[in-house]
Amino acid sequence: SSSAASDVYKRQMLKDDRSQQFVENFTGQWLGLREINFTEPDKKLYPDFDELLKVSMLEETRLYFRRMLEKDLPIDQFIDSDWTFLNRRLALHYGIDGVKGHDFEMVSLPDDSVRGGVLTQASLLKVTANGTNTSPVLRGVWFLENFYGEPTPPPPPSVPGVEPDIRGTTTIRDQLEKHRDIESCASCHVKIDPPGFALEEFDVIGGHRDFYRSLGEGEHLKITKLYESDRNVQYRKGLPVDPSGTLPGGESFSGIGEFKKALLKERKQVARCLTKKLLTYALGRGMEFSDRAAIEAIVNEEKGFRDLIHRVVQSPVFREP
Repeated sequence: SSSAASDVYKRQMLKDDRSQQFVENFTGQWLGLREINFTEPDKKLYPDFDELLKVSMLEETRLYFRRMLEKDLPIDQFIDSDWTFLNRRLALHYGIDGVKGHDFEMVSLPDDSVRGGVLTQASLLKVTANGTNTSPVLRGVWFLENFYGEPTPPPPPSVPGVEPDIRGTTTIRDQLEKHRDIESCASCHVKIDPPGFALEEFDVIGGHRDFYRSLGEGEHLKITKLYESDRNVQYRKGLPVDPSGTLPGGESFSGIGEFKKALLKERKQVARCLTKKLLTYALGRGMEFSDRAAIEAIVNEEKGFRDLIHRVVQSPVFREP
């Protein structure tokens, strides 16, 4: 039957060595992982960052993506899941016990874990921040363009940028309040800020946090996460992080967990965005208005991630570019 032939084709495609190249190249393009070396975390603020952690970040995302492909898992699990791949170094970073050695293994996440899905993986969180601080605006714009499929226009030239204060006297959220009072900014920030605020739960290197690290004001701290005994750090405990927000439709969330639950209701929009990204990767061009009908046909019939890719390569957009 045609269905059986299709399954054979899919299995043969996955066995091809080029499938791993696809995993690395597409995640590099879609999630921006090619930019993992673009910034170097400030050593005073992030002494817990090292080369092994960076390599481990990338490997988690690639293994996660490959399992989504091999098992034909639903698109929902790019948004949230109860599993991921970890080695000991990354598990320590995430605060998850029971993982040993440098080799990666599939891990069931604790019920109360903030991880799960792609948005909370350290690789993505690092490439959407600079080496010193995070910005809800930059992360919010990234989310809208790469996960939700809604590009945002550049800010008006007359509006100054927002710079987080690493001296610990004010938060980026406080500064953004002023932007939302500007009429020309408000219409975009109502979409940009909610995902950006949810992702504020994570720092420059993807660590979970409830306070900002400060080089000025704040309480002195020690860290034990990576060492056998306490070690003093140069940064201090700064102002608290507020990851709550309100979506454009009016639904409120208190943090990343509730944000992901709200996003699951929009899984078709995420599937639509992913379809566009796959076609852009395959064709080497952006999507046009004339492609909309084919994209909708793919999304409406999609059953899992591998099935989505199969439908992309069978679509008229791909076969008759």
